[in-house]
Amino acid sequence: MTDAYPLSPCIGICRMDDDRRHCTGCGRTLNEIAGWSTMPVDQRRQVMAELPGRMNGGRRPTHTDRSA
Repeated sequence: MTDAYPLSPCIGICRMDDDRRHCTGCGRTLNEIAGWSTMPVDQRRQVMAELPGRMNGGRRPTHTDRSA
């Protein structure tokens, strides 16, 4: 296991989904976003591991994606 400190998954598309559960850019919840800077390493790793399953088929949006 590496001791690397997981960086923020933010990609600059900061908009909550229609249910206001997850950011459409990074997949994090509002609480995860707010607490990221003080979140313990193990918790950051757990969040990072969960993000692909939260995203649209594991695909992050790009700047060309548009809301319906």
